[in-house]
Amino acid sequence: MQRTLLLLSLFFAAMNSPARADVPLVIPNPASVVARSGVFVVNDRTRLVIPPHDAGARRAAIFLSDLLDRTGAVHLKRSFGSPHGMEIELQRGLVPTNGTESYQLEVLASRILIRAPTDAGLLYGALTLWQLIPPGTAGQSATLPAILIDDGPRFRWRGLMLDSARHFQSPAYIRQFIDWMALHKLNMLHWHLTDDQAWRLQIKRYPRLTDVGAWRVPAGAAAAKDLDLSTGRPRQYGGFYTQQEVRQLVAYAAQRNITIVPEIEMPGHAVAAFVAYPELGCAATPHREVPSDWGIYSDPFNLDESTFRFLENVLTEVMQLFPSPYIHIGGDEVQTGQWVASAEVQARARALNLQDPQQLQPYFMQRISRFLLAHGRRPIGWDEMLQPGLPAGAIITSWHGISGGVAAAEQGNDSILSPWPTLYFDNRQSDSPLEPPGRGQVITLQDLYSFEPMPAQLGTQQQPHILGIQGDIWTEHIRTEAQLSEMTFPRAAVVAELGWSNPERRDWNGFLDRLVGLQLRYRALGIPHSESVFAVRTSATYDLRVETAQIQLANQSGYGEIHYTLDGAIPTAASPLYVTPLSVPMPAQLQAATFAHDVQLSPTLQQQVSVDHALHRVSQELKLCTQKIPLSLEDDAPVDGPRAVFLIDIENPCWIFEHADLDYVDTARVAVGQVPFNFQIGADRDKIPLLPPQTHDGEMQIRLDSCEGPLLASLPLTPALQSDAVTELPPAPLRGPAGIHDLCLRFTQASLDPMWAIDWIQLLRQTLPALQGTH
Repeated sequence: MQRTLLLLSLFFAAMNSPARADVPLVIPNPASVVARSGVFVVNDRTRLVIPPHDAGARRAAIFLSDLLDRTGAVHLKRSFGSPHGMEIELQRGLVPTNGTESYQLEVLASRILIRAPTDAGLLYGALTLWQLIPPGTAGQSATLPAILIDDGPRFRWRGLMLDSARHFQSPAYIRQFIDWMALHKLNMLHWHLTDDQAWRLQIKRYPRLTDVGAWRVPAGAAAAKDLDLSTGRPRQYGGFYTQQEVRQLVAYAAQRNITIVPEIEMPGHAVAAFVAYPELGCAATPHREVPSDWGIYSDPFNLDESTFRFLENVLTEVMQLFPSPYIHIGGDEVQTGQWVASAEVQARARALNLQDPQQLQPYFMQRISRFLLAHGRRPIGWDEMLQPGLPAGAIITSWHGISGGVAAAEQGNDSILSPWPTLYFDNRQSDSPLEPPGRGQVITLQDLYSFEPMPAQLGTQQQPHILGIQGDIWTEHIRTEAQLSEMTFPRAAVVAELGWSNPERRDWNGFLDRLVGLQLRYRALGIPHSESVFAVRTSATYDLRVETAQIQLANQSGYGEIHYTLDGAIPTAASPLYVTPLSVPMPAQLQAATFAHDVQLSPTLQQQVSVDHALHRVSQELKLCTQKIPLSLEDDAPVDGPRAVFLIDIENPCWIFEHADLDYVDTARVAVGQVPFNFQIGADRDKIPLLPPQTHDGEMQIRLDSCEGPLLASLPLTPALQSDAVTELPPAPLRGPAGIHDLCLRFTQASLDPMWAIDWIQLLRQTLPALQGTH
């Protein structure tokens, strides 16, 4: 920690010079910054003056001083009353920017003044000052350039969606998450509380929703063997939020200027509710247990009057818990097949004069919308809810690109932009094997930063209907809180800047300058986050005949300088600077990291440069044969502890080892895992190719040049059946023609579940001349 804070102070000393005062290291970038002459010196004698009897100012001051303490900056003494000079003062007052979240921050030679009309503005002014004061200066003085910041957000909705239905996060974590959102001036937490796999919100009128609906047995053989000793049955996984916990979280979020917007999914994505109360559904064969499959179930609520009374009663309790002016009611991915097949639903449709099954969902959503509007709340739904007859007060979350937001604005409805895949944080941030599990597609930080929230085709009369922007953290494949944090940060910082800063204040290279300081603060605060934007990656060409490698080093952003060593020593800013590709005799131990202003920005890459490494691939380094539904899946075992992560296309489990040089390679070693096929993908499941096994337990096959090419090796899967985790199969002879070839890796199996996956493959060679390849 002390080394991190020292590095922080060095970085800020290099970047926060008076000459750079017009580009302070603040995220999101303020609306207006004017550099002035002079400086203000902050030290442990500086007082933080709070107006008497001002609870909002006091909260902002406490948050500011706590953050300064936790990042090793100067310690401010808080006091109430009138200022006496050489102090930091929080003050109520109008500011030029206007708006309920605006503030003015003025650094003078004699004092620092934070002025705002509201609690939100005071909080945001305090957070900007926190970013201006260099960390790592405890017990010392910090010199701040004189500056005037007039600031306020571009959009009123700057949010994140947290999916707590698929995986339960503790109330303590969500409290932390709220703090971390506040650091970025984000103000909306869309809380996804119900789905097919769980109902997480206590509803006192219907206790079975959480007694039954909040618990499931995870998919896979490992979970099935994890028995609860008290029942002798597989241990259930889950949890729910009591009404007391929800009230506490809502109140805490309000102190951070964050509104929690609950989502109660309907009419689809509700199987957990049907397991608790089967009469709500219309399936011919009701579910008996809360499911653990991901995807789209075909079960909607029925259209009985008793079901609408149930939903209205639920929403009444929801409104009592959440003072938010908005209630999200879902409305996405509704399957109408059960409605069509149900005689009761069809009779109800005729009574309502609804002849087309496609009219049932608009009827359902518009009826619930009118109920919420009658109770003073604005309904929000996913863009499938945008149908003729939608009430004017209803809001659309546009996730099928931005088209839903544009259409909503054109017909007079407000919308929030959250388009897939750019704003979906379950996508990977890089193709590194170190990425947490999620979807297989890579959306880089720059991809996200390039998104413009205001659709160009909207005119000035329609633009106010775009409320703002939201990043969605779907957690089907994000099991742990640490993984969730890493998938969220620093992407949340990009959402903050897109939602706050005007386009002319946005610049990718400038954002990277400011992100450096923010990520170093993440480290000081202990916030798990992705390092992918600055992490060093390698590409190499090997010549094993003379045992050398040509290695290229880069990072995703192109920011900073890469320093490296080849003798196993930890790199520093004084280590050799990478400029051109390296010619490296093997074996060697490469270590490399990204630096800026002598501060290390990335974790240290450690990589063996050797013959074995040249002929080794993990699944993320293999090419998928197709990209139908590529996922980065976590193994289901072990139940406790770290798990392997496999890159796999679940509709075609097949991998390509590209450019394998088969000169003198004579053996293959492979490690495999098996994961449950727990995906609701409808008829597409029947299209997944299964190769007939040659032995009872199946094989892992390696074929030459294509997946229909000659069979080079067949590794029996029998040993892997003894373990639910990763298993290294016995080595197999690999005999093929000389030269460079692609290798296709596939499994044979009689059934789809479980699904086999490659963890890694190692080709072995005899010690003979000339072998070249790329990696």
